[in-house]
Amino acid sequence: MEDRKTDDLFDVAVIGGGVVGCAVLRELSRYRLRPVLLEKCFDLGEGVSKGNSGVIHAGFNVRTGSLKARANIAGLKAIYDLAAGLHVPYRKTGKLVVAPDEEGRRHLEELKAQGDRNGTPGLEIVNAEAIRKFEPAVRGKWALYSPWTGIISPYEFTIALAESARRNGAEVRLGRNVTAAESKPDRFVLSTSSGPVSARWVINCAGLWADEVAGMAGSADFRVYPYKGEYLILDKAAGDILRMPIYPVPPRDESSLGIHLTPTMEGPVLLGPSGEYVDDKNDARSTRPVMDMLKAEAFRMVPALGRFPVIHAYTGLRPKIDGPGETGGPADFVVAESDRRPRWVNFGGIESPGLTAAPALAEMVVEIIGTKEALSSKDGFEPGLPDLPRFARLDDGARAARAAADPDWGEMVCRCEHVTRAEVRTAVRNPFGANSLDAIKRRTRCGMGRCQGGFCTPRIVEILQAEGLKPEDITKRGGLSRLVFGRIKP
Repeated sequence: MEDRKTDDLFDVAVIGGGVVGCAVLRELSRYRLRPVLLEKCFDLGEGVSKGNSGVIHAGFNVRTGSLKARANIAGLKAIYDLAAGLHVPYRKTGKLVVAPDEEGRRHLEELKAQGDRNGTPGLEIVNAEAIRKFEPAVRGKWALYSPWTGIISPYEFTIALAESARRNGAEVRLGRNVTAAESKPDRFVLSTSSGPVSARWVINCAGLWADEVAGMAGSADFRVYPYKGEYLILDKAAGDILRMPIYPVPPRDESSLGIHLTPTMEGPVLLGPSGEYVDDKNDARSTRPVMDMLKAEAFRMVPALGRFPVIHAYTGLRPKIDGPGETGGPADFVVAESDRRPRWVNFGGIESPGLTAAPALAEMVVEIIGTKEALSSKDGFEPGLPDLPRFARLDDGARAARAAADPDWGEMVCRCEHVTRAEVRTAVRNPFGANSLDAIKRRTRCGMGRCQGGFCTPRIVEILQAEGLKPEDITKRGGLSRLVFGRIKP
């Protein structure tokens, strides 16, 4: 590793604070390197990662021999232990891919064969009776059962990876939009919204904007096409009748995995996503026709879910690098050092199963760097994080003891999700300064319940003021998304 010429020279700059960028940063923090993560938004996981279904994929839906398949299986072997060490909630739930007829069964057999080739453990085809034993409310004649599929909180996982990296010496700089890149013999100089950042290596994990970031270094070898998926969220009572993700037999063209149903860690059930190419990488609109379609498709597989109310709708965008009308199935992941700009590594098209694959993709970066310079492990690397207690998960005795020791544990800020003032206070004081409603929501679940913030929002605003923020500086997601614009009385 060459000597740094100034204290401002980083060894590696990671662009993008989604799950892959944060996994890369954490993996780099194992070594005697000075890494920094640059994220244009004011919190982590604000892009593709926040719209993730939170499914830990077992690896049977990806083509044998592809980088997607290899990274999926390698990531599957790592992610459960990694999440446990970081105290990120997850469950190994299993999964059913349901077919209504014999033609669907033939497709399930093909999926199983592909999964067997990929190394997916424990796959089996089950009949209607077995489906009812797994999930009594699900309707289908045959299903592919995957015991290693699970669910995880994608935004909590992303944040925990970054916190672990920071704990091990990495830097995280939020609100740093990279606008240009200059290549010099010994470094890249990245122009950002808060001044230049120099680094010997650049790892482009910019998701939907990865092609534009790659183009800054003259190395755009791919184009990103935004692919929009809309979701509905059912009230958490729906979680009582659905324990595992339920998928239909996917379309033959492999354009998506179909409209599926996914329980979440805290109970609400996701319906979706839909799938359509759009022109705008910021198109987060929910639409009535798609909402109606999601309900119709989902309730066909699980009619009992139709009695639960929809509490929210949202949209995620995937960074596809195969455009509309292209044949041959979904494109593979791109993870490669630029031919024209040595030490610049691009990640392109990291869509599903990107969350599951993230730990493996991060190791690939270390392998790429290791081919050009010797890397030495850091003494004292701390793999885990402290466990932050959640009031909603404590028993009555533990709740009473905490409230007796600290009155803030006895004050409920969010009634839907049972979040206390103490938990919000801890979130606000976290290493990355969670001072927006969305940042607090991702760390505590305030605003994610049935009333969607109707009860907790004014209480969070009051806490933020008590922590030193002026009301006009409080935002929904940072930047210009202000909640108030001034006083009407002195």
